[in-house]
Amino acid sequence: MKYDIIIEKLNNWLIEYIKISKSKGFVIGVSGGIDSALTSTLCAKTGLPTLCIDMPILQSNNEINRAKEHITWLKSKYNNVSDLSIDLNNTFKSFRSAIENKNNENNFLSLANSRSRLRMTTLYYYSGIHNYLVAGTGNKVEDFGIGFYTKYGDGGVDISPIADLTKTDVFNMASKLGVITKILEAKPTDGLWDDGRTDEDQIGATYKELEWAMEQKDNNKKSSDFQNREREVFDILLKFNNQNSHKMNPIPIFKIPENLK
Repeated sequence: MKYDIIIEKLNNWLIEYIKISKSKGFVIGVSGGIDSALTSTLCAKTGLPTLCIDMPILQSNNEINRAKEHITWLKSKYNNVSDLSIDLNNTFKSFRSAIENKNNENNFLSLANSRSRLRMTTLYYYSGIHNYLVAGTGNKVEDFGIGFYTKYGDGGVDISPIADLTKTDVFNMASKLGVITKILEAKPTDGLWDDGRTDEDQIGATYKELEWAMEQKDNNKKSSDFQNREREVFDILLKFNNQNSHKMNPIPIFKIPENLK
């Protein structure tokens, strides 16, 4: 990958899209993870107003501190960057208290997704105030391989700068742009659970393995073509890809037959 050229082209693409959309800048949720770190850095690099918001909801101190350190680094490097810290703990607790059904075994995942949707709502509040675009932080594996994001949560964005980059590309590009070491070395996590589980804990495979599986799927390989761990990883990709297809495909629309109009 020719990262220097890609960075330059991404920079021009972001600037051009702001002009086309008649917007003024970007707003990004910064989590302390690699994807939001790269996205916010790419947006900041345009020289356009870039608002970084960290929105803790029962986060670990490590995640909160990484987010703040990244924003501090960005502000020291780019004078077009501003930031806000919006504590959503009480908002989430109030929401959870109002709707939680402890007898429903599915409520844990629903509540985790609700955290992401509260953050999306917050980003769009500030997007509306400033006429900024909400910049998405999803990468290629998450957005198009396994659908590892929350529908109308972190999947609710205006523009997706890194959605054609694998996780490996994200790390390499972030390193080239000087993102802080703590973020480069942190294990990827969506930060939606109280127990600090990582993405790998939830998925059952590393991003490197999933990248391999996506390549095999694109080459029309089947599960029967592999054995042992390779087959296991390939099946994990297929399972997530199938069950999350509703996120990745356009919303179904009932088309009224012409003879009934």
